[in-house]
Amino acid sequence: MPTKVFARVPDALRIRDRKSRWAAVYRQGRPIDCFLEGPSFDRAGNLYVVDLAWGRILRVTPRGVFSVVVEYDGQPNGLKIHKDGRVFIADRNRGVLRLDPATGEIATVVGDYQGCPFQGLNDLAFAGNGDLYFTDQGMSGLDRPTGRVFRYRSNGVLELVLDGIPSPNGLVLDREESTLFVNVTRDNAVWRVPMTAAGAACRVGAFIRLSGGVGPDGLAIDSQGGLAIAHLGLGVVWLFSAAGEPLARVQSCAGTGTTNVAYGGDDGRTLYITESETGQILKAVLPVKGWPMFSHR
Repeated sequence: MPTKVFARVPDALRIRDRKSRWAAVYRQGRPIDCFLEGPSFDRAGNLYVVDLAWGRILRVTPRGVFSVVVEYDGQPNGLKIHKDGRVFIADRNRGVLRLDPATGEIATVVGDYQGCPFQGLNDLAFAGNGDLYFTDQGMSGLDRPTGRVFRYRSNGVLELVLDGIPSPNGLVLDREESTLFVNVTRDNAVWRVPMTAAGAACRVGAFIRLSGGVGPDGLAIDSQGGLAIAHLGLGVVWLFSAAGEPLARVQSCAGTGTTNVAYGGDDGRTLYITESETGQILKAVLPVKGWPMFSHR
């Protein structure tokens, strides 16, 4: 399935005159003028994305016009919007943050677990009751399976859902919210995490196996329970049915840095894809519309 460019970070917003601390660690010092992740829509149709390389939250209008909501000292990796309009950020250095999009004010929601810093947060997802799930990826991999998934209850209680994961990344709940799907990048797989009524993980297993590239990064769920999985390093988004059957390959018209996805558009059938290497947002019209995110319920 083809894609086309929806919007490109304009040259005026690309940073080339200084070095990124994130790029120094995660890109071996290779220069980059932006690195897009975490697409999420607000109720007005604006698309929010993070710029991981430069600690920025960007807003894109329905016409594709970019603006900087805030630039701060951090490394925002994932972003989701609460139904009340607040923006929540998974920051690799600082934990879960909350942004007031009207003022640009940022506050820490949770910065550690049992007094110890997180390894490096990556992505997050809201449940229908306001509970927030997020991945703590850090430098974990098959050689160091120390990644974790946490749940921050709407009453302020932080719980460890699962540990021992080799690089947990994007995550999404199924429509019944009884199962969590987690992209495990270094395992090149999507894990299925069933949960008990009390919220404990049980009988965890690999749901989808991929090959090549770097591995699955972000994902989204559609109204039929199918998954759209951004495969970093291949420049594609894979579409799978609710049963895990492969349905289609959505091909990037730009680079191979397909990092994350979000459903949007007037009919909810347009998939928006962050392409990190070229600093663009791609889009593709799909046959099935996306499942409404917490911000739109």
